[in-house]
Formats: sequence, structure tokens, C-alpha cells
Amino acid sequence: MLKTRYTMNENLEKFKKEIEEKAGQITSPESLEEFRLYYLSRKGLLNDLFENLKTIDKSIKGSYGKALNDLKNFAMELFEVKSKDISKKTSKENKVEDFTLPGKTYNTGSKHLLTQALEDITKIFERIGFKLYEGPEIEDEYHNFDALNTPSYHPSRDMQDTFYIPGENKENRYLLRTHTSPGQIRIMENQQPPIRVIVPGKSYRNEAISSRSLSMFHQVEGLYVDKNVSFRELKGTLDYFAKEFFGKDIKIRLRPSFFPFTEPSAEMDVECFLCKSKGCRICKYTGWLEILGCGMVDPKVFEYVNYDPEIYSGFAFGMGLERTLLIRHGIPDIRMLYENDVRFLKQF
Repeated sequence: MLKTRYTMNENLEKFKKEIEEKAGQITSPESLEEFRLYYLSRKGLLNDLFENLKTIDKSIKGSYGKALNDLKNFAMELFEVKSKDISKKTSKENKVEDFTLPGKTYNTGSKHLLTQALEDITKIFERIGFKLYEGPEIEDEYHNFDALNTPSYHPSRDMQDTFYIPGENKENRYLLRTHTSPGQIRIMENQQPPIRVIVPGKSYRNEAISSRSLSMFHQVEGLYVDKNVSFRELKGTLDYFAKEFFGKDIKIRLRPSFFPFTEPSAEMDVECFLCKSKGCRICKYTGWLEILGCGMVDPKVFEYVNYDPEIYSGFAFGMGLERTLLIRHGIPDIRMLYENDVRFLKQF
């Protein structure tokens, strides 16, 4: 390496040509380091020239200093370019391909568990003739309560259970629908039997959020209206759904219940997925888990939509999708469906 120090009177253009020539000779990490030490280090040539700048006449000091800065930037740019070239060359030389290693895997996008379940349920009912209908999420009291035979004094109408939308109309207020059942009324208002539909969608209730309940949740409503529809057909339809959705070996039972818009009414239970009906904490030691409510459409509901209850009969059912998924997959907390934890979602 050249050790001679140049004086301040030498032409800077000569230094530039020399630096360019030396940079062209860099072929290894060692020669790169020699270039840095000789020109760019604290004891290097360029630093010496900047030290000598103090002794230059003030009349030329500004232009000389600018030219010196340009020379330093030129040297640093060459150094950076050569540094990258050497790094790439060294990386390729040191790289060893191991063809026995497994290939790279890439995470692909997938549908959310709730979306998957909605599509599964829709396909199950479509196979037995049910069509899809989606009603509005903002409803009026008539379709959400009155036409479903829910009396004015029913507690579900209270503010602590329903999200009302502020407005001047006090007789037929608007609200966020508390269930998907208003879809039944809207369908029957615009169509004559036979009717066979399912109504999936979001519902809203002013409930405390816990491991078993949310203020916003999904429901799937079903309705079948025709001549001579019987409770036996309702049970057969629900039994078919349970076996298709939960598995062929699932057991179900129907318990008497009450809903304003069905008579007679029932709750449908499936055997507990954890204890197989032996009794545990999840099923509250009953051996059964409730998944939906159902029943024969009340004749008073038919009167609201101008159907003759002497001619037509029908059944309806409604299930909460989130709770159904808790049963299907053994999920302990309903809030896990909305936390967007990738570790949880990847399981499905």
C-alpha cells in the first residue's frame, strides 16, 4: 500500500483518478479494508487534506473545501458499491444448498370459522329445498315484534333488551333487529305458499358480554309453510340437519317450550360433545346442550300476513350460530370467535 502523503498543493483531480483506480483493484474483503484505511479512516489521506484546509488562504478556502467534500463523497460512494459487490460474492460462495430440507411454506388466506359455518348450514338446507333470504338489520317494531305475536308488555321490548334507534315516530320505532325472525314476516307478506327458506344474519341484543353471550351475534332462521305441514316434518328436518352438521352419531331431543310466534314450541338439544351425555360443567351436568328453538307457526302470525290458517300450516326454527359452533368444536369461550387470534383461527 502506498504510504506517501500528498501536500495540499497537489491537484485534487489527480486524487480522484487515483481513488477511482484503487477502487477498480478491489476484489476481496482484504483489499476493500485497505482502501478504507488509506482513504477514509481517521488517519487516512482525505482526513489529512481536511486538516491542511486550516492553512489555506481564505480567498480560495471556500471553493477548495467544496471540492474536497465532493472528493470525499466520491470515495465513499465507490466504497459502498464495492462493499455490496464483495458481500454478494462472499454470500454466494459460502451458500450451501441442502436439497434434503423441506420446501418453504406460505400462509394462504382462509375463510373465518363463522363464514365457513354459515356456508355449511346453507348448503345443508339447500339440499332439501330451502332457499336463501337476507332481511334488513334495521327493523321496525311491527316486523320485529307485533307481526310475530309479541305483545306490547313483553320484556324483550324493553330498552334493557333492545337497541332502539332514536326518532320522532313513537308508534312504530326503528331498532336493531333482536332476531332474524322478522325475515319470516317479510317473506310471507310478498309471497304465497309454498315457502321454504332460511334467513341467516346478524342480530343484536343489549346483553352483558360473557363467555356465553354477546351483544351482536349470528342467527339462522328457517321457515316452511304449505298445506298439511306437521310437527313430524319439523322433527325430521332438524334431525337431518343435526346429523349433517354435527355427525351421524349425534343424538337429539326436543323439549316443550314457549315462543310468542310458534305453537306448540320446543327447544332442541344435542348430546354434550365432551361427556357424551354423562354430565359435565359445559352441559351443567344435564348431558345435553341447547342449540335452537322451534315450533309450528302460530295461526295469529298467519293472520298478520293474510294467510288462511285453516288452509296453511308451517314450522319455524332459529339457532344461534356462535353457540352452535361452541358445541361443534368444543370452544370454551364465545369471545374467542372475535379476538382474531391467529393461533386460534389456524385450527379451523
